[in-house]
Amino acid sequence: MSDPHYFEGPEGRRLAYHRSDGSGPGVVFLGGFKSDMQGTKALWLEDWAHARGRAFLRFDYSGHGQSDGLFEAGAIGDWAADARAIIAGLTKGPQVLVGSSMGGWIALLLARLMPERVAGLVTIAAAPDFTEDSMWSGFDADQRRALLEEGQVALPSDYGAPYVITRRLIEEGRDNLVLRSPLDLPFPVRFLQGTCDADVDMSVALRLLDHATGPDMRLTLVKGVDHRFSNPECLALIGAAVAEVSG
Repeated sequence: MSDPHYFEGPEGRRLAYHRSDGSGPGVVFLGGFKSDMQGTKALWLEDWAHARGRAFLRFDYSGHGQSDGLFEAGAIGDWAADARAIIAGLTKGPQVLVGSSMGGWIALLLARLMPERVAGLVTIAAAPDFTEDSMWSGFDADQRRALLEEGQVALPSDYGAPYVITRRLIEEGRDNLVLRSPLDLPFPVRFLQGTCDADVDMSVALRLLDHATGPDMRLTLVKGVDHRFSNPECLALIGAAVAEVSG
């Protein structure tokens, strides 16, 4: 595995990345919460793009993977700023954004922040507004009290060590919600979602489809698939979706 390159992002945050040159529109993979750019979907999509001569970029948000910073110090706005800066600095022209879980939320924020740089959008188990609709709304009274008084609370994870959720993550997330105000996506969009996703219920995908506006928007539900969405059939669906929105 080759060592990453580093890009100096907002406020001096060093972001690890892998980039391959090719034709456009380039493909940018946006990972999930406490995930990194070494995941199955990111690496498969890199191979998919390479085989087709397409430019490709994968990277780690600050506090994730091989990038600098502490995970607990970050929040949605920071990670969206990281993504915006690295796309602006390392890619040319409109890009196809592929956002997984939290990366789907980041992709929707980028569609607002830099629509001229988005050629198409593919989300995989997108988790828009999860800090408010899943975390805060799901906390019991003791967890809310701990968050407000102690500044953080630990949540169990099926993917390793517990997640430390900070008060800043919740409060800063409220400044970046996308399901409470108009969300126009004026380019081809494909939402992908498993029906057995225990982390992001398929009702979130239906709400996103209903809320967003755009000329070419489709939701694909895959029966029996969980949040990872990374079996061979699902990976093939991701590739097909990227091809569809690429024009």
